[in-house]
Amino acid sequence: MRTLISSCCLILDPKRFPRSHTPSDAGHLAAPMASIPSLAVSGAATAVAAKPPPSSAGFDKGGSHQRSTQAAENGRLETESPPRPLDALEAMSMLKDGRTVQSAMYVPLLHQCVQASDRGGLRTARALHGHMAKTGTVADMFVATSLVNVYMRCGASRDARRLFDGMPDKNVVTWTALITGHTLNSEPALALEVFVEMLELGRYPSHYTLGGMLNACSAARRIDLGQQVHGYSVKYGADTITSMGNSLCRMYCKSGDLESGLRAFKGTPDKNVITWTTMISSCAEDENYLELGVSLFLDMLEGGVTPNEFTLTSVMSLCGTRLDMNLGKQVQAFCYKVGCEANLPVKNSTMYLYLRKGETDEAMRLFEEMDSSSIITWNAMISGYAQIMDSAKDDLHARSRGFQALKLFRDLVRSELKPDLFTFSSILSVCSAMMALEQGEQIHANTIKTGCLSDVVVNSALVNMYNKCGCIECATKAFVEMPTRTPVTWTSMISGYSQHGRSRDAIQLFEDMILSGAKPNEITFVSLLSACSYAGLVEEAERYFDMMRSEYHIEPLVDHYGCMVDMFVRLGRLDDAFSFIKRTGFEPNEAIWSSLVAGCRSHGNMELAFYAADRLLELKPKVIETYVLLLNMYVSTGRWRDVARVRKLAKHEDVGVLRDRSWIAIRDKVYFFRADDMTHPQATELYLLLENLLEKAKAVGYEPYQNAPELLSDSKEGDEDKPAAAAGSLIKHHSERLAVALGLLKTPPGATVRVTKNITMCRDCHSSIKYFSLLANREIVVRDSKRLHKFKDGRCSCGDFGGALLL
Repeated sequence: MRTLISSCCLILDPKRFPRSHTPSDAGHLAAPMASIPSLAVSGAATAVAAKPPPSSAGFDKGGSHQRSTQAAENGRLETESPPRPLDALEAMSMLKDGRTVQSAMYVPLLHQCVQASDRGGLRTARALHGHMAKTGTVADMFVATSLVNVYMRCGASRDARRLFDGMPDKNVVTWTALITGHTLNSEPALALEVFVEMLELGRYPSHYTLGGMLNACSAARRIDLGQQVHGYSVKYGADTITSMGNSLCRMYCKSGDLESGLRAFKGTPDKNVITWTTMISSCAEDENYLELGVSLFLDMLEGGVTPNEFTLTSVMSLCGTRLDMNLGKQVQAFCYKVGCEANLPVKNSTMYLYLRKGETDEAMRLFEEMDSSSIITWNAMISGYAQIMDSAKDDLHARSRGFQALKLFRDLVRSELKPDLFTFSSILSVCSAMMALEQGEQIHANTIKTGCLSDVVVNSALVNMYNKCGCIECATKAFVEMPTRTPVTWTSMISGYSQHGRSRDAIQLFEDMILSGAKPNEITFVSLLSACSYAGLVEEAERYFDMMRSEYHIEPLVDHYGCMVDMFVRLGRLDDAFSFIKRTGFEPNEAIWSSLVAGCRSHGNMELAFYAADRLLELKPKVIETYVLLLNMYVSTGRWRDVARVRKLAKHEDVGVLRDRSWIAIRDKVYFFRADDMTHPQATELYLLLENLLEKAKAVGYEPYQNAPELLSDSKEGDEDKPAAAAGSLIKHHSERLAVALGLLKTPPGATVRVTKNITMCRDCHSSIKYFSLLANREIVVRDSKRLHKFKDGRCSCGDFGGALLL
């Protein structure tokens, strides 16, 4: 690349490339291809021939060639029979029939090769090439240039280069065909080398060539070279040409430099629909420029430029990112007005907007009304349902949307279409959120079957799914088998080890990551510090905290500080925790103060617990679990004025009602439980099993946690208007206990029981399920709103820390 850089620097040397040049250097790539008329043959051998025109000197801004036509050798066209199109087989059979083949006859035949959707197009092109060699037509520069273009369009860049090297004469169209072809075939580095070769031979590029070079620079991420091409175009006045302005906008915007793209946009005097669409679509992809994208679309309409389907797709995507349903519906109405409502990309983006806004019924209606769909359509639906799981108003709606995404994936697999990489990554994220291990394993098998497992994004999603489902062994196996790893993959695996209580493995994996040359990011250090916190590794945590700042120049975020505070609290070093806060000067957030409250109470230091509680209330918490934590502490210590204060603040902040919900999947069925739920058909058996287990647990050391009255609501859907702390009745069995009991009852001996809970576990349930795992000789996994708890042989992966529990 050293030669490439030094040669490209010659672009700015006017002495090396003067304005005067040979006539053969002018011309364009697109014009000759479009100007050839359809050819026909009838009776005797007749054809319309076109020859390359003389080229004009100077920089050609017009972009058009006029081709002269001549009669065939017999001097006239036969008119006895109607003309019919000439195909490749007829053309090649004419040699045997003794007919004369004019060079221009090959051009429409070569165009047919480009239009072919399979490898047959390349085979026909090679056959035509052989025919042209026999007839001597391959020496015609115009036809040979067309063949170079066809080879490139068919993906045969080596054939194109061999033909190019054998051409005695080449014009700017030939060079441009080779440059754009390499870019089209994902070979931008070769395109840059061809451009340098062109310059070194003293050839003068047209603005089509420069546009192709800008695309190559963008694809190769060589914006430095693109800026040199930009300067060259400014010097010779080509930057004001609309197509050049479009290429400049595209290059800068793809590189993330929207400001430079905007300047190129404003510097284009005659903007067409491509110019506007390029800029609007770039704004839609950057959250910082969404308002500018809307403004540009309105300016486009006011300027009298009619948007096409690509423009409207970009604007609809922009509305989806902004969650602007009002503008989205106006754009949808505009699509009907201009007749683009049936366009598939427009429908996909419209459907995705409705999904992002939670209007699933309307999105599904649009989906079902589609006469035809693409894999992009299915991906939009599946990823849309996956994304709105987090924004659902409650856990029931979130899981309902997850089930819908799984159903769509099942229907996709049964259809004629095949899932792609994006499909698998989206549906695996759904399985992660729902802890749907069985479905995740089936999808894993599908990725192997389709060959998508080699993709690093799919592999990362697979590792994350197994981690979230509590299957660290499968996650490790998937990680080890990955051909390539990214920082995201390393971080996901480190986090998985941390969540499963395997802190030493997490630290060792981090060291392996450093040795591999991968660069850790902020999230990597959060996972690493969490692992140190769970294991109480103070020296290691402090060393990695300093390493993050000194070696990787990452400024600590509140999550990093939180891990350090959490570590000190776990070890009972409460003074060190508060000293760390004062020494570093960061402002703890709601989660950190909550951890301090829980930790201080767990270690019996109520003075510090009350101090942390006062600081927590100053933040006016937004999470209902925080109020339950505080109410439990104040009630257990008899501080009734503080109880009233917390209740009043909870009502003022309108934090809603804390509902206790748990789910367990058994044999493709999902069972749902509330606290003290009696609706299950086997409720009697479940309660008998729980009573039996609790009695046995007491015999081996279990002590019920008595001094924390329950303040959870067991109201059903539709009771959201009840006060958050209205419920004060004692609840005997929380939902996760019932779900665990059903798992023990209905799964085979030795099978792992996996339960998902919508809020944090309480201390009593946590303690009792530890004993259940010991008595039943089972592994029990409960994933609550804060972390994953893996119970085995009477122990939990969280280390029994009170900060991880709802006290």
